[in-house]
Amino acid sequence: MLELCGATKVYRKGSRTIRAADGLSLTVKPGDFLVIHGPSGSGKSTLLLMAGGMLPPDSGQVRFGGEDLYRWGPARRNRYRREQVGFVFQRFFLIPHITVYDNIRLRYSLRGAAAGAAEGIAALAGRLGIAERLGHYPGELSVGEQQRAAVARALAGAPGVVLADEPTGNLDPDNAAIIIDCLREEARQGRSVVMVTHNPAFIAMGTGEVHLVAGRAVEPAKGA
Repeated sequence: MLELCGATKVYRKGSRTIRAADGLSLTVKPGDFLVIHGPSGSGKSTLLLMAGGMLPPDSGQVRFGGEDLYRWGPARRNRYRREQVGFVFQRFFLIPHITVYDNIRLRYSLRGAAAGAAEGIAALAGRLGIAERLGHYPGELSVGEQQRAAVARALAGAPGVVLADEPTGNLDPDNAAIIIDCLREEARQGRSVVMVTHNPAFIAMGTGEVHLVAGRAVEPAKGA
């Protein structure tokens, strides 16, 4: 189980103080598909980075399995990121000089699951509609194909936590639906899935939602 407990993160730009997270508390259980939404600059990406073990809060806790992961040493936190977290970044971060297949296989190797890589990669690529593109390099793919390849890489090796930052932002409606269906299936298989989106059509597709405004979770306006 993944939990944020009163997590606060403050940035300072000159004389300005920006509270990207302001006492955030939430719980994501195995099987949950939590949708995070809110205006730009409301702290959505900060929430994901804290949950992913990449950004410590200034106060409060981020817990996994009941333990504060920012009290762990660097080696254990690296292991959490490597073995437990699948992160879909807005900018993809695919490695340009290796094929799509090898980008995905790398995640299996890092998680110590290389023995089942070929079968798993084929299954993921089929689900995401990129089976014919596995032998290509990222630069040879369309933006939408790169996005789906990045999702496949994040899901490789069956991580316990899936964090997706605007995973449908570069996709047409049909391909966006493929991504959403894939993430919902991951939740049904027992993963803890958290997705950030600006698309109001996807909010109701989760098992729960968090509406962020200025780093705080607030009740969404009626009709929003």
